[in-house]
Amino acid sequence: MSLITYRQALHDALRSEMLRDPDVFLIGEEIGRFEGSYKITAGMLDEFGPERVRDTPIAEEGFTGAAIGAAMLGLRPVVEIMTINFSLLALDQIVNHAAKIYGMFGGQTRVPIVIRTPGGGGQQLGATHSQNIELYYAFVPGMKVVAPSNPADAKALMLAAIRDDDPVLVLENLALYNTTGEVPDESAPAEIGRAVVSRTGRDITVVAYSRMALVALQVAERLADEGIDVEVIDLRSLRPLDRQTVITSVQKTNCAVVLEDDWLTYGIGAEIAATISDGAFDWLDAPVRRVAMAEVPLPYAKSLETAALPSPDDAITAIRETLNAVARRR
Repeated sequence: MSLITYRQALHDALRSEMLRDPDVFLIGEEIGRFEGSYKITAGMLDEFGPERVRDTPIAEEGFTGAAIGAAMLGLRPVVEIMTINFSLLALDQIVNHAAKIYGMFGGQTRVPIVIRTPGGGGQQLGATHSQNIELYYAFVPGMKVVAPSNPADAKALMLAAIRDDDPVLVLENLALYNTTGEVPDESAPAEIGRAVVSRTGRDITVVAYSRMALVALQVAERLADEGIDVEVIDLRSLRPLDRQTVITSVQKTNCAVVLEDDWLTYGIGAEIAATISDGAFDWLDAPVRRVAMAEVPLPYAKSLETAALPSPDDAITAIRETLNAVARRR
C-alpha cells in the first residue's frame, strides 16, 4: 500500500493502462506539453509520445467526436474535458452518439471511450465553471457514470472504466485532487455499479458520492463522539446504480439522509429517496432527508459560495432532525 493523492492515483491508473494496452490513448486540451490543467497527465507526453497523448484545439465537440470514431474502430480513447461544464459543448456527441451507437446499430460496434472530467464548486471559479451536472449523463441509458471519492477508488474505477466496452464518464471533484489515502500498489479494477459501505453503523444511513462521501465520513466521526452510530454508503457509481446496498442498509437503520453536491430539485438524491421509498418504505421510521446545494447559480464571492454549498454542519443538522423524528415516532 502507498499513501498517495487522488491526483496521483488517477495518473497511475492512466499510466498503467497505457503500458498494458497499446490501444489506450489520451486526448484533450493541454494534456501534453502543459501536462493537463490539473497535472493528471504529467510526464505522459515524454513517456508515450504525441501519437498516444494528443493535444487538441479548444473544440470539445470535435475532439470528443474524433475519440468516439476511434473507439468504434477498436482503440480505447481517454478524453479529458477540462471541466464538466465544458462537456455541454460535446453533449450531442456524448448523449446522441457515444451512448446510442451500440443500441442503434444492433450491437455491431461498441464505443469503449472514457470521458474524465472534474466538477464541483468551492474553488471560486464562478457559476459556469462550478457545476455538478453529472445527472445529465447518469440520466442517459447507454452511459456509465462513476464518481470516486477517494484515491483507492479513483484508481480502481479508472482501471475499470478504461477496460469497459461501454462509454464511461469518470467524475472527478476538484476538491478531491489533493486528498490522500492508501492505495494498493497493484490495484485491481473495481466493479462498476457496486456501492460500498464505507462505515458500518446502526442508527442512521447516510448515502453520498464523490466529495460528499468524504464529508459523510467526517460527519460520522464527529457524531460518534455523541454516541450516534452512522452507516455511510458511498455510491461510487451513479449509472448503473446499486440500489440494493442502499435498501439493505435502510432496512437495518430505519432512516436515511442523502448528501449531494448538486441542486436538490431533480438531483441524484431524489433518485435515492425514491429508491428507498420503493424498496424500504415499510422499514422507514422517518422521511428521507436530502442535503444539497442552494438552488442558485454558484456565486463567485467566497462567503456566498461557501454558504451555497452543502456543509458538514448542514448534514449534521439533517441527521439530528431525522433521529429526533424517529424518536418521536417510537
